[in-house]
Amino acid sequence: MPSETYAVVIADVLASSARKDLRALLGKKLADASERHLRQKLIRLPYSVTAGDEFQTITAELPSLPALLLDLRATLQPLPLRVGVGIGEVADRIQPPVNRLTGEAFQFARWALEKVKANSLFKFEVLTAFASHNEPFIHTINLLYGLHDTLMLQITAKQWETIRRFLDHPALEQTAKRLKLDVSTVSRNLKRGYYWQLAETVKVAGAFIERAFR
Repeated sequence: MPSETYAVVIADVLASSARKDLRALLGKKLADASERHLRQKLIRLPYSVTAGDEFQTITAELPSLPALLLDLRATLQPLPLRVGVGIGEVADRIQPPVNRLTGEAFQFARWALEKVKANSLFKFEVLTAFASHNEPFIHTINLLYGLHDTLMLQITAKQWETIRRFLDHPALEQTAKRLKLDVSTVSRNLKRGYYWQLAETVKVAGAFIERAFR
């Protein structure tokens, strides 16, 4: 996989104007996400707020991008995110702050986020879009995530909390103990929250990205 190929994530909060405490909550959530994802080696640089409710980062290894997107959405709950992902070159040395870097990966990510905002990819709502020079890859990954987002839009707050805890420690018994719930309730929340479909998307999309950009 070419070392000069990077994935940039630019995201913003959906319906942010309705949240009076958005700035404080987003700041705390992003600080937690930066610490977590740097430790897990999912991102190269801490998340940086660019304007208002928008933030960005550069991911680590490309195949780990789907795992990052799922964990980011779970970590930032209850804030729903629109996400644009650009895959390409970065013009500058990779160093913080990320919002001072430039290059085609950033341009692609911006274009992708604007497509999500305009709801112009499909005739159904999506929350995630990808862009790069690899058009066959982009058509397929955007359809995959369009279907993925159709399920994700139906996940409730309680189901997201179960998913978040399960991502921390992927064992039913441990998750049930942390949430003070029965194991059967945790299992039901994961199933009704489409966790297993989301997890399969992470695996399949990760392998697809690795093949496309090796």
